[in-house]
Amino acid sequence: MKQYQPLYLKYRPQTLSELVGQEVVSKTLTNAINYNKIVHAYLFCGPRGTGKTSSARILAKSLNCEKGVTADPCGKCLSCESIAQGNSLDVIEIDAASHRKVEDAEDLINRVNLATYGSRYKIYIIDEVHMLTDHAFNALLKTLEEPPKNVIFILATTEEYKVIPTIISRCQKLDFKSVSQKDLASRVLEITKKEKINIDDTIVNFISKRSNGCMRDAVSLLDQISVLQVEDKKIEPKEVFELFGTVDRMTLFK
Repeated sequence: MKQYQPLYLKYRPQTLSELVGQEVVSKTLTNAINYNKIVHAYLFCGPRGTGKTSSARILAKSLNCEKGVTADPCGKCLSCESIAQGNSLDVIEIDAASHRKVEDAEDLINRVNLATYGSRYKIYIIDEVHMLTDHAFNALLKTLEEPPKNVIFILATTEEYKVIPTIISRCQKLDFKSVSQKDLASRVLEITKKEKINIDDTIVNFISKRSNGCMRDAVSLLDQISVLQVEDKKIEPKEVFELFGTVDRMTLFK
């Protein structure tokens, strides 16, 4: 029996053009790639579920794609596939929440000088970077300021105010914003057509409002709601409201 792939993973953006609600970020990174203006350190800030880690992986694929540096990576070469699967030897993802000590930072610094395993760039993606201790931040400072050639750091955080100013000053900062209800609804409708999920506008509006600007939450809610569908029959709003323990606004007003 084939294992089910959650929709939020299946429909994760694979190119910068697929990012929803982050036009400025998409344009900035696309132009940086097209005009060869890639900097050595980026700081992606913004609410959860808005595309920070996805964008970091897309940037990594764009820089290491076997068909060349491109804003539209092929997604099929060995480099693109290994990055998408999270097992690339040259794209290292680190969760700062569980690697926050100065010893972890020193270990990273010691590995930075190692040559790549055949890729153009060695890229370090540090998620939830605000979780690092002050000592770990200070250990990273010099390396962030002057990293070895072909090494790029991409830091991501939901709490920018916890990142020390000296780190921020050494990065190019990009701000991700909450996704608008209109963009959320549009993306949800797009997925329902591809997955043949039969819902009406009432449920689409419910999903876009309940997800509070978080694309990942919107797609996860749709995934949960899709389980209610029996064959091709339309899912009723009443079933959805019962599933989430809420009520229709008209019923409430009555």
